[in-house]
Amino acid sequence: MAETEIGPLGRSEDYYFDSYSHYGIHEEMLKDRTRTLAYRDAVYNNKHLFKDKVVLDVGCGTGILCMFAAYAGAKKVVGVDCSSVIEQAKQIVKENGYEDTITLLKGRMEEVEMPEGCEKFDIIISEWMGYFLLYESMLNTVLWARDNLLKEGGRLFPERSTMRICAVEDQAFREEKIDFWDNICGFSFERIKNIALLEPIVEVVDPQQVMSTHAKLVEFDLKKVTVKDLSFTSRFVLNFTRSDLVHALVVYFDVTFTGHGPPLTLSTTPLDKATHWKQTVLYLDEAIPVCRGDTIVGTMSVCPNVSNYRDLDIEVDLRVSGNKTPTTQIKQSFRLR
Repeated sequence: MAETEIGPLGRSEDYYFDSYSHYGIHEEMLKDRTRTLAYRDAVYNNKHLFKDKVVLDVGCGTGILCMFAAYAGAKKVVGVDCSSVIEQAKQIVKENGYEDTITLLKGRMEEVEMPEGCEKFDIIISEWMGYFLLYESMLNTVLWARDNLLKEGGRLFPERSTMRICAVEDQAFREEKIDFWDNICGFSFERIKNIALLEPIVEVVDPQQVMSTHAKLVEFDLKKVTVKDLSFTSRFVLNFTRSDLVHALVVYFDVTFTGHGPPLTLSTTPLDKATHWKQTVLYLDEAIPVCRGDTIVGTMSVCPNVSNYRDLDIEVDLRVSGNKTPTTQIKQSFRLR
């Protein structure tokens, strides 16, 4: 096959899986107590659903979700991961006494051969979420597993996900990361500034910077959603809650676990304790002065990048208006990579 057709993507895939081989990234995820305890509680609060069931963990990493499922009484747990950290996970599983219950397989989900008796699963669990929810496209693999390996009537943990948006004032950070390029020792680096504006920044947003209401962009029911649905255009309306300069839009997400009790929601909102996903900040080309009560009416379009499907192309089309504010139209593109 031609290098120009698959070479860059192949190298990209290798880099993606290799990045999960180092213990550091797993340390960051495991130390994220909001994330880890949400999964633990979702499983432990529904032990009756896991008891004597066959469970698949897609992208199992160090095996923590596998061990939660085993502790909850699962008859058999299979974890699949393409990175070499799975060799460490096998030892972790053994050291914790679950080697008879948990089987870990290294390889791509679509290619590994399942153990005898595990052709179909009662439950699929996965921590598939990336920055901006969809970055890295791991959800595609979960949906493949759902369509090919989940029993009829089986369950997904989590079951629903929602992307949300708000607007923020962020003058200090913009000056440091964006406007910095305007003048360096008397020279303009506008070309770099344009590149910086193209790339969203993943950062923890101070809740005091939020200056608008929050709106839902899109909601996915993981039992029904298709890969095609993950490319979307969504309309939203934000109302400003104070007069200030708006510098950026902020996107974050929630996922919800459902069982027989109250649903459990894991949220990455800037209004709660920060997670390792932080929030995704999309800086506008220019700051816009707004008054309390003004609105943004906008659309956001999201789709995988044609050169690397794990990256995301994002377009926003905004109309800012109010009784005292001149109407402003903004159209801007971003690439999350």
